[in-house]
Amino acid sequence: MGGRASTSVLTVLLCLGLCWSLWNQVQAGTPPKPSIWAEPGPVVTKGSPVTIWCQGSLRAEVYHLYKERVSIPVETETPQDSSNKTSFSIESVSSHTAGLFHCAYRTSRKGWSERSDPLPLVVTGAYSAPSLSAHPGPVVASGGNVSLWCSSEVTSGTSHLLKEGGANSPQQMELRIHNGRWQAVFPVVPVNTSHGGTYRCYGSPSSYPYVWSQPSDPLHLEVTGVYREPSLSAQPGSLVLSGDNLTLQCLSEAGVDRFALTRDEGLTPLQHLHGQHSPDFPLGHVDHTHRGQYRCYGGYNLSHVWSAPSAPLDILIAGMYKKPSLSAQPGPSVSRGENVTLQCRSEIWSDTFHLSKEGSPAPPQLLRLQDTAAPFQANFTIGPLTSDHEGTYRCYSSHSTSPYLLSLPSDPLELRVSASHSKDYTVENLIRMGVACMILLILGILLFEAWHNPRRS
Repeated sequence: MGGRASTSVLTVLLCLGLCWSLWNQVQAGTPPKPSIWAEPGPVVTKGSPVTIWCQGSLRAEVYHLYKERVSIPVETETPQDSSNKTSFSIESVSSHTAGLFHCAYRTSRKGWSERSDPLPLVVTGAYSAPSLSAHPGPVVASGGNVSLWCSSEVTSGTSHLLKEGGANSPQQMELRIHNGRWQAVFPVVPVNTSHGGTYRCYGSPSSYPYVWSQPSDPLHLEVTGVYREPSLSAQPGSLVLSGDNLTLQCLSEAGVDRFALTRDEGLTPLQHLHGQHSPDFPLGHVDHTHRGQYRCYGGYNLSHVWSAPSAPLDILIAGMYKKPSLSAQPGPSVSRGENVTLQCRSEIWSDTFHLSKEGSPAPPQLLRLQDTAAPFQANFTIGPLTSDHEGTYRCYSSHSTSPYLLSLPSDPLELRVSASHSKDYTVENLIRMGVACMILLILGILLFEAWHNPRRS
């Protein structure tokens, strides 16, 4: 028993001795590495102030700021009382300020700490600004692909892409010659909501990687297709005379507080979405410049994320050419259930015709001629007719080369639908019944005579 107790005591003493030795080593070792950062940030415009902070220990007596490739400290500061950090202020940065910085501190017991991790301090504005563009365009559907191209005058260097408010470090890409220009291509695939925002790019030469150019103009990357599409309507309608007032209205699901209106520009990709808080877009007194196909989007707050686009709405501007004529075959008064043909005829060359009904929310009917030789006319067949087809009709002519510019409206044509013609057969039926009765009477007489004649004989 005594031997076992002695062994246990010896083991405990050895453990205590080992722990005490380790503790002494920790106490006598190097102080913990400090942390370093810059305010307002590590990317500073030339001529602006910046403050570099170094955070170490409450026991620190002095802090040193080091710059890479400089053997001696560039700054020395004494911390304020009861503070574990100090600051190094630079009133106006220049190209010579840019570079990698470290800091370290000293305590009376342990001496100097390790140097902090490096802080890259970038100075911008040393060279002319590059240009930043998005391909195929800055408005891209969620799940799609887009590339951001930074074109710079700096050669044999690096392009840097920054997102405004982004927590990540700048993306870097080596400049290469594309289509005769020094460019860097930053692919964004596939696009999601986190990619929406404002981007800028910079260029820097290989020999001075922390001295950057001026920033490019901002590029706003908009992500669509995240919410349900709204609906777009026109008041008083999508077909208006030049000079009339027109308002487009974008209606979306509850809670949407930002709306954007776009007009298709052919094969040119959409370049921007300018949001507003009102769903109404007054276009004022319209003219030929307002023609085209429109869509709208809905979004929330001030984000760069939007709904899917609404269905397209064609805005047709009338009054550009001489009016056509409108007639009805066989006539403007037609029985219910029958068909009628409304013929629109133009005296000038036209290959497209439009038929509209006054007060109808539906877009005008459209017919395009296959044979563009004279006469220039189109036949709109309507039927079988019901009371819903009654109303006032007008037609317009246009050219396929300018599909949204229409002629003046034709004179109105009033289409009337009457009940089916039911002929009164009362008199005819009475006559038929009279004739039948006479025939029966004659037959009866003949039969009666034939009955009595044998008896006489």
